[in-house]
Amino acid sequence: MSNWVLDFSRAHPDPSPGYSAALARLEKSLAEAEVLAARQGEGINAVRSATSQKRVMRRKIRRNQLVHFAAVAESAAGEAPDIAQKFRLTREGVPYLAFRTAARGMLAEAQSQKELLVRHGLLDSAVQTLSQSMDQFDTAGQQGIEGRRAHVGARAELDAIADEAIQIVRYMDGLNRFRFASDPESLAGWQSNSNIFGPPRSTATKPTPGSPPQGGEIKPAA
Repeated sequence: MSNWVLDFSRAHPDPSPGYSAALARLEKSLAEAEVLAARQGEGINAVRSATSQKRVMRRKIRRNQLVHFAAVAESAAGEAPDIAQKFRLTREGVPYLAFRTAARGMLAEAQSQKELLVRHGLLDSAVQTLSQSMDQFDTAGQQGIEGRRAHVGARAELDAIADEAIQIVRYMDGLNRFRFASDPESLAGWQSNSNIFGPPRSTATKPTPGSPPQGGEIKPAA
């Protein structure tokens, strides 16, 4: 709606200082909104990308690495009866935080019991590889957090700008109704462009009591 109003106002200029100031404020608000919308989109994409990375990494770490640790721990249970319990595998679909906690616990236990586990078949590079994989998993998680913070913050700012734009259009509505009082065609054009509900539909049903009007009135909207 604000873009329609801006286009209409540029096509129907008014020399008054108040109108020019309102138009400048609207242009500034829309420019800021474009920047914020791009930031919001980037944040959403970052969250989606991070979630996808974590899902793939969770599956690979469990299948390709933790299974090896669990098998070795089971083999070492004859020498250290409690160790197998410390390497019990979680199901694949556990929440990311639960998976991270379990995997980090296995890594810490493997580091402290490496000599024992190596005697029972643990690959020399397994501990280092798991450590690197978990660092990558944590990096993806942090990217998701930052992306979520970015898009939530941008959305809040967009809401504030939308409110400001509505107030500007309300001011311009009063001015344009006065300007175009003797120009029905221009007034209709203004009402059409400043009406967030859009033009009335020919198939519209009869409005119920208390329902919003179908044209002419400016109602708050994002």
